[in-house]
This record gives sequence, structure tokens and C-alpha cells, in this order.
Amino acid sequence: MKSSTNITGNLTRDPELKFLQNGSATVRFSVAVNEKWTDRQGNPKEKTSYFDCDAIGDIAKNIADSLRKGDRVVVAGNFEQRSWETPEGEKRSVIELKVESIGPDLRFAVATVQRTAHSIPGRQGANADYHPHEEPF
Repeated sequence: MKSSTNITGNLTRDPELKFLQNGSATVRFSVAVNEKWTDRQGNPKEKTSYFDCDAIGDIAKNIADSLRKGDRVVVAGNFEQRSWETPEGEKRSVIELKVESIGPDLRFAVATVQRTAHSIPGRQGANADYHPHEEPF
């Protein structure tokens, strides 16, 4: 059973775009999520958690083309654990957020949406004949 989660935070580095042997795009990035609160004595407290994220396919290319270090984003996806063994025989494990969707946090920024050719079936070019009130699907 998969459980979807959302995180809101800032990119800690520019997204790193790579291509798999089959030609699919993949992107990796990290998001810092800050939590602020006041303890029972009235002292301000802060904690930062870091989440490794990755995405595959068209969304990977869109992320690499759109987002940069420091951008505040809202990310939706599923956490997955990945394990491997180093050449020295040490067992390693990481939990990553597999991105299903992502966008800028509009509480702190404005954004301009530009549809890509692959997001509008049957159309050529980034915004060919795009009409904002037309349903693309």
C-alpha cells in the first residue's frame, strides 16, 4: 500500500538531470523543510529536515528546466526505501521521496505556467495554439 505525502520547503541545490540507458529523464534534488515553534517556556525553536527527492520522465525535465536552488516548492509523492551494498561490503539505505507532482509555493512567489508539448496531446511546440480555458485532456 502506498501512502502519499506532501512536503513544503526550499531546494538545497539545483536539480541534477540525467538520462537512463533507455532515454528516460531522471532528476534528483533535495528539499529542506523548516519547522518553527515555541516551547512551553516561550523560547523559539527551529528544526530543519532534509529530504532527497527524485522523479522520472517528463516531470524530471520540467523540474530541471523550472526550478533552482533556494526555490520554495510544494512536493507530493511517496516515500520509498532503497538499499545497497558498497564495494567494501557495507550495507547502506536511504529513504527518498518519489515525486508525483511539484510546484512553486505561491505564498512567497509568483509563477507563470507554460505548458509543454508533451502535456497537450496532439499539439506541437511548447504552447502551440494553447487556450487557457480549454481542457487539454
